[in-house]
Amino acid sequence: MHFDRKDLSDTQLLELYKALVKPRMIEEKMLILLRQGRVSKWFSGIGQEAIAVGSTMALQSDEYVLPLHRNLGVFTSRKIPFEKLFAQWQGKKEGFSKGRERSFHFGTNEFHIVGMISHLGAMLGVADGIALASKLKKENKVTIVYSGDGGASQGDFHEAINIASVWDLPVIFLIENNGYGLSTPSNEQYKFKYFIDKALGYGIEAFQIDGNNILEVYHSVSKIAEDIRNNPRPVILECMTFRMRGHEEASGTKYVPQELFDAWSQKDPLNNYGAYLTTLNILNESTINEIKEEIKNEIDLGVETVLAMPEIEPSTSLEIADVYATQKTYENGVFEYQAASSSTTPKETNKRFIDALSDGLDIAMRTWDNLILMGQDIAEYGGAFKITQGLVEKYGKDRVRNTPLCESAIVGASLGLSIKGFKTMMEMQFADFVTCGFNQIINNLAKNNYRWAQCADVVIRMPTGAGAAAGPFHSQSNEAWFVHTPGLKVVYPSNAYDAKGLLLASLNDPNPVLFFEHKGLYRSNETMVPDGYFEIEIGKAKIVNEGDDLTIITYGAAVHWALEAALKFPDKTIEILDLRSLLPWDKEAVKASVKKTGKVIVFHEDCLTGGMGAEIVAWISENCFDFLDAPIMRVASLDTPVPFSPQLEQNFLPKHRIEDNLKKLLNY
Repeated sequence: MHFDRKDLSDTQLLELYKALVKPRMIEEKMLILLRQGRVSKWFSGIGQEAIAVGSTMALQSDEYVLPLHRNLGVFTSRKIPFEKLFAQWQGKKEGFSKGRERSFHFGTNEFHIVGMISHLGAMLGVADGIALASKLKKENKVTIVYSGDGGASQGDFHEAINIASVWDLPVIFLIENNGYGLSTPSNEQYKFKYFIDKALGYGIEAFQIDGNNILEVYHSVSKIAEDIRNNPRPVILECMTFRMRGHEEASGTKYVPQELFDAWSQKDPLNNYGAYLTTLNILNESTINEIKEEIKNEIDLGVETVLAMPEIEPSTSLEIADVYATQKTYENGVFEYQAASSSTTPKETNKRFIDALSDGLDIAMRTWDNLILMGQDIAEYGGAFKITQGLVEKYGKDRVRNTPLCESAIVGASLGLSIKGFKTMMEMQFADFVTCGFNQIINNLAKNNYRWAQCADVVIRMPTGAGAAAGPFHSQSNEAWFVHTPGLKVVYPSNAYDAKGLLLASLNDPNPVLFFEHKGLYRSNETMVPDGYFEIEIGKAKIVNEGDDLTIITYGAAVHWALEAALKFPDKTIEILDLRSLLPWDKEAVKASVKKTGKVIVFHEDCLTGGMGAEIVAWISENCFDFLDAPIMRVASLDTPVPFSPQLEQNFLPKHRIEDNLKKLLNY
C-alpha cells in the first residue's frame, strides 16, 4: 500500500492514526461484550475504518455526514464522547434517542450527523435536501452520504443521484464497495464492473479509490469537497474495501472464500498506516502504547459508567408526547397569525376551493421566506390542477421547484431541508402516486421527531378522490393508509374556507402533514373565505348541520353528499359532523354528537374494509355505548379498486347508498 502524505504535517498524520485506532479499539471491546452477553447486537466495520475516518476528517466540522451502521469512525471522528455512544447502544435514556433506537439509527445536529434507518438507500434523498438547503443559503458547504454496494441497488440510489445531478447539489455519494450485500456477492447484485461506470448516465463525475488507504481517502475527499463547495455538483466516490466480519455478528462469514480474507487481511488500514508512520519516525512502540492506553481508559470508564446507569423507567405520557413536535395553542379552534390592528371585520372574498388553496400558498410564501415548494410540473405549468400557477413568477425557481418523477427522493429531500431549518410543501401530482414515496413518509418523516427530536416540517398535498372517470390509479381515497402511523397528521377539508385555514395551519405545524384535497371539489365548491392569514386548528371537527334525530360523521366530498341526503328527510333533523382532520380526530365532538342524537352513520368515500370509519365505530362502541339507541352503521365505497367506466364508478361510490341507510336507521 502506497501512502502519499502530500502537505500534511507530522501532527496531522498522527491525528489520523489516533482517529483510526479509536474505532478499532471500541469495536474490539464491543465484540468482547457481545460474547459476554452484555450488548445485544453489533455491526462490525473492522477493516473499513479508513473510509469513515478519512472522509469525515476531510470535511469541515459543520458539514453533514450521513453514514451507515458500520461507520463508527464517523461518530468518533466528530469527537462524540464514547460514553454517549455506548449509552445509545445500550438503550439508555442518556443516549441520543432515549432508548428508542438502536446503534447508529439516530441523528445529532450538534455533531452534524444524520444516521440511517434500516431501509437502505433512504438517507440518500435526505442528503439531497441538506445540500439543497446549504446551496440556497449560499453556505458553500458539502454533504456526504454513504451507500453500500448492496444498498445501491435501491431505487432511492438512482432517484437521489438524479436529483442531485439535475439541481447541481454539492453531495458526495460515497459507495463502500466491499463486494457483498450481506451474503450476496457483487456478481449477483449488478452486471456492471464498477460504480464509477454509472456516472456517465447521470452526467456527473466519479472517482474510484483504495478505501483502505487512509491518506488516499482523506486527500480525495478533501480535494472533491473543496472543488464542489465553490462549484456545486454531485460526485460519486467509489471506495474499494472489504468487510472482515459478518454483515452483523450473528450472520457469520461462512459464505466468503478464505482466500479473500487472506488477501484483504494484508490490506488492513490500521496496520499498514501504522507501519508507514513508523518508517517516518512519527510512531514508535512507546507512542502506540500511550495512544492505546488513553483510548482504553476512556472506553473502560464509559462502559463502567453506562452499565451502572439505571434501566429506563417507561413513561407512557412522555412516549406519546415525543411522537410530535411541540405545536402552538389555539383560541376557539382558530389561530390568528397577526393581531388585528383594528376592530374592523376581516375582508372576505367568495373563492373556489382551488383558489383558496392557491391564495393560502401565496400567503404562506410571503409569511415564511424559508418555505420551499416542490413537485412535478408545479413551476411554469402551475401543477396538474393549476394550484401553484403564478407562484414561480413571484418567488423564483429556487423556491418553486419542478422535480423529476421521483417521489421517494423528494420526500427524503423535504426531510433534509427540514433538518436545515426549512419548511417544505411537496405536491403529489395525484394521491395515488404516494406509494412511490411511502417508505420515506412512514419510516422517515413520521418517526423522526420520536427517534431523535428532529421535526419534519413538511406538508404533502394529496389530490384525491373519484368521480372523474379516471380509473384505479388516479381516483383512490388512500387516507386510511396514513392514519395508522403515529407521527403523521392527516387533514381532509371539505370546503374552500377550511381548505385555506387548514392549509396554513398545516404549513405552520412543525410536524409532517398529509393534506388531502378532493379533486371533485376544486372547482365545484366555493364559499366566502378571509383574504388574510388565518388558521383552523388541526384536530377540530365542525358541525355543518345541526340535528337531533341522527348523526352523520363524515369528511371531504362526502360532507356534501350527506347534506344532499339530509334534504330528503324534511321531517327529521340530521346532524352532520365534518371531521376535517383524521389524525388527530376530534373525539370530544364525536362523543357530544353521539350523546345528542343516539344514532350514528359513519360515511366516507374510502372503501369500507379498514377505512377510517372502522376506527371511529370502534371508538364509539367502547366510549359511547350507553348513549346509543341503535347499531352504528357504516356507509362507504365498495371493496374493489376504483373502476374507469362512469357507470361502474358511480356504483362503486357510496353517495347513492346513504339515503337507504338513513331511512333504515331513522326507522330503527
